[in-house]
This record gives sequence, structure tokens and C-alpha cells, in this order.
Amino acid sequence: MDQKKIGAFLKELRREKGLTQEQFAEKLNVSGRTVSRWETGSNMPDISLLLLIADFFGVSIPEIIGGERKCDTMEKETKEVVEKLSDYAEAEKALLLKRARVISIIGLISLLVGLTMEMLSPDSENPIYEVIKGSCLGMSVGALITMVLYTTGILAKIKEKRSKQMQRVAVAVALIWGVILIVALLISFLRH
Repeated sequence: MDQKKIGAFLKELRREKGLTQEQFAEKLNVSGRTVSRWETGSNMPDISLLLLIADFFGVSIPEIIGGERKCDTMEKETKEVVEKLSDYAEAEKALLLKRARVISIIGLISLLVGLTMEMLSPDSENPIYEVIKGSCLGMSVGALITMVLYTTGILAKIKEKRSKQMQRVAVAVALIWGVILIVALLISFLRH
């Protein structure tokens, strides 16, 4: 990045608008000395100001950073690519929010059912009732853990690294939990 070239470009843009350094500085709420430093290439505008400068002069940020105007065709293509990327990002964000809502609703409903069951009959000796209550509370904790993993991005990293070995581990864990649940139910029935 050539700061002197960028400064010369900013000076050219300012002169095209017929502004002094002081007038331009007032528009951006900076000092005239700051504009002078930009134009001599001794300093660069803050990132937060680049968008304002680009809008003010009707140029793109890459043009400012490059220190020259680009052709209109390239600008159009760049704009189209950025718009497509933006649309894709918005669609991804909407999908993530939808998934997060579903997981949150499942967790909340499970928690409410489990807590309601606990309040209605805290000392129940019915094994099926206890299994349902425990399952609901377990699902709510599972939903909470899933949301933490999901929102921190850890779940996406796990998904990216997914392999047959990971799938086997998931199947094995599911089978083990299933066996534990069945054994717990059998023990509860045999006691009564």
C-alpha cells in the first residue's frame, strides 16, 4: 500500500470537488491538519472514515486503497460479487438463527416439562414418570450444551472434521446411551 499515492489520490478527489483541506475536514469532523497528513502520505484515514470518504467522493474503498480509479466494468463485477457474498452470508445467518431457535425451543419445552413434573410429584416412585422427568431435564441440558457449541462455532469445526471415525463414535455413544436407558428402565420395573 503506497501511502503517498493514496494521499495524492485523496488530494485529487478533494480538488475535483473544489474544496479546501479545511472544508473537507469539516465534512468529516477532523482537523485540516489531519487531511494535510493524509494528502502528504504521512498518515492514513481511519478505517471508520474510509466509507465516509468513499461515499463522499463517489469512489470505492479499493480505489482509495489503490490510489487510483478503476474501470467501471471492474467496479460493477466487484459490486456484484460482494452483493452475492452478502446474500449468501444473510442466507447462512438466517439458517443458523432458525436452527438456534429450534434448539432453544426444544430445550425450553423440555426444561418446563421436567420442572413441572418435579413440582407436581417430587417423590414419585413411578419409574416411567422418573424416566420421563429425567429425560426432559437431560434434553434441556443437552440443548443448552448444543447451543453453546453451536454459537461458539465449535460445532461447525466438529462438523468440518467429520469423518467415518467421528460417525462411528457418535453411533457408539448413541448405542451406549440407549443401553443405559433400557437397563435403567428394566431395573426400575424389577424393583416394583
